[in-house]
Amino acid sequence: MRKAMPKITRTPSKKRKGKGVQTEELMLHSADPYLKPFTSSIRRRYMKIKAMEQRLTGGRMSLADFASGHEYFGLHRDGDEWVFREWAPNATDIFFIGDCNGWRKKEEFTLRRITESGNWELRLPAARLEHGQLYKLLVHWPGGYGERIPVYTRRAVQDPHTKLFAAQVWSPRVAYQWRKPDFSRLLKAPMIYEAHVGMAQCEEKIGTYTEFREKILPRAVDAGYNTLQLMAIQEHPYYGSFGYHVSSFFAASSRFGTPEELKELIDSAHEAGMAVIMDIVHSHAARNEQEGISRFDGSFHQYFHDGTRGFHWAWDSRCFDYSKPEVLHFLLSNCRYWLDEYRFDGFRFDGVTSMLYLDHGLEKVFSTYHDYFGDNIDEDAAVYLALANKVIHTVCPNSITIAEDVSGMPGLAAPMEKGGYGFDYRLAMGVPDYWIKLVKEIPDEHWPMGHLYYELTNRRVDEKTIGYAESHDQALVGDKTLIFRLIDADMYTHMNVFDSNLQVDRGVALHKLVRLVTMATSGNGYLNFMGNEFGHPEWIDFPREGNNWSYKYARRQWNLRDDNNLRYRFLAEFDKAMIHLASEYNLLDTPGVQIILEHQENQLLGFERAGLVFLFSFNPAQSFPEYPVYLSPGKYQLILDSDAAEFGGHERILPGQLFFTRPEHHPDGHMHHFITIYLPTRTAFVLKNIREK
Repeated sequence: MRKAMPKITRTPSKKRKGKGVQTEELMLHSADPYLKPFTSSIRRRYMKIKAMEQRLTGGRMSLADFASGHEYFGLHRDGDEWVFREWAPNATDIFFIGDCNGWRKKEEFTLRRITESGNWELRLPAARLEHGQLYKLLVHWPGGYGERIPVYTRRAVQDPHTKLFAAQVWSPRVAYQWRKPDFSRLLKAPMIYEAHVGMAQCEEKIGTYTEFREKILPRAVDAGYNTLQLMAIQEHPYYGSFGYHVSSFFAASSRFGTPEELKELIDSAHEAGMAVIMDIVHSHAARNEQEGISRFDGSFHQYFHDGTRGFHWAWDSRCFDYSKPEVLHFLLSNCRYWLDEYRFDGFRFDGVTSMLYLDHGLEKVFSTYHDYFGDNIDEDAAVYLALANKVIHTVCPNSITIAEDVSGMPGLAAPMEKGGYGFDYRLAMGVPDYWIKLVKEIPDEHWPMGHLYYELTNRRVDEKTIGYAESHDQALVGDKTLIFRLIDADMYTHMNVFDSNLQVDRGVALHKLVRLVTMATSGNGYLNFMGNEFGHPEWIDFPREGNNWSYKYARRQWNLRDDNNLRYRFLAEFDKAMIHLASEYNLLDTPGVQIILEHQENQLLGFERAGLVFLFSFNPAQSFPEYPVYLSPGKYQLILDSDAAEFGGHERILPGQLFFTRPEHHPDGHMHHFITIYLPTRTAFVLKNIREK
């Protein structure tokens, strides 16, 4: 741990060598000529990023060193005393209250202001505080006062009766001992298993870190996923917010267990070779004042914009002022904290669209590049995102960052040195929206093969993307999962393997095709939300007044997947085979998808990638015997069949079947080669080229 100084600018450190990047070298437009008219805007943004970095570090330290406010602020044990610090520029008095002093103001527990900028400090003998004790701050400001939870608290717990939160002294006698301290993420395409710890169990309750480690983690590992994405980790007062109304940014949610139990979960994932990333919410904060950081020192503008700009009315939350060095110190330190303390391997940044646009991108169609560089852009937020990526990749070079942006902002996943924001990946958010549109509006016998392929592969060539057919967003109450859209109410009565039902047959077959074609065409990674791999039938609805505070829909019914008499196991086994195939053949590490077959009338689609041939028949009524598919000359073997018996299919083609190409003279004078293959209704095949030694 580094020793931090009381001001934002801290102990000088040696300056890194290097000439830096000249603005003339910014080449974001080289892969996209439509960006060329905006070169000056890209250059100005880059210069603004560099200027803010210089302002924050003073040229005396690295940005990563600057981002360690968590080592200075908050409660820390320093030898034989406790040291507590807080930034509250508008405060007139601050008192430390809690179990240690009967929750009353006492002279010994009065903080003193130590800087004009508003830093406060309290030093206490070690005997005054004990592990597990609860505490808060009583903050006075001109014209008022209120109880507050310290901004940098590392643990906050909820009173089961009052439902209010309090900070908790967390200083176990024995620190957690990491079993896999040297874990480094393999530099392979992320196959992401998105999960929510609380709703991961079968029981109608809130699950724990330990239960997740024991029961759910092994499922994700066995299924072949190499990255675990945990949602709702930062403390949030309202469980039903899905973790998006964060109150204590440095505290892991205590409703799931202790910090050590979360660390053991991450450690166990690392032992299994799985990286762990978390949803990080820096796009807004909870409006709560007693539990959160809103109006912490009595002012509305300490961490947030003043006036109406400081409120996100659509989300009922507060909006950060990214122009303030103190706010950047807080947020950048938060990024580093989760890497340092819990050894996360990266982040999915939530709500990036909301951050980048002054109107939060609400109800907006991004139809022109001017939308990305006009007066509606919050350039301070853009600067923050670039700096955050620099901190994260400096502290943890093999970490990954993913941007959740629906606007298509160019450069999000491009290096900062080329004029980008520095994210490693962006989510392909248009793909699940397209699937919903198809399933809702167009009968599958009329799905447009060419347009489908275009939507699945339409991405910026200079940026990496994470593809997915559905995430948690498509499973929330008010929406429907793909499987439920395909089968609807018949899921409740006809999923038994001994029950014949045309709607179920259709849904199961299409569910496999949709997920395989999405994964196989994904840019550079793939994501699945827990339970969706086996077609979880229920939506997600957290306990609330409207459902009588029930946990019935805030869980995952793994018993359905494990029941051999139900068809859910077929979907799970197919997903497992699909993920393992992608890993074995480095599918998503191999760029380029080459289309080889598109026939709208026959509802057929085919393409090649990583030496594999993917063939899809979406046709609901007609099978095609001896269908010609043109390929490079050679011998091909069937290695995945969605129609196989173990995947609930009809096994209409022999497992492991071999196909030999035949030559054919074309009128153009060239020799072409093709195989003939039986393409049954609603099936997908994967073939590999068997090269003779």
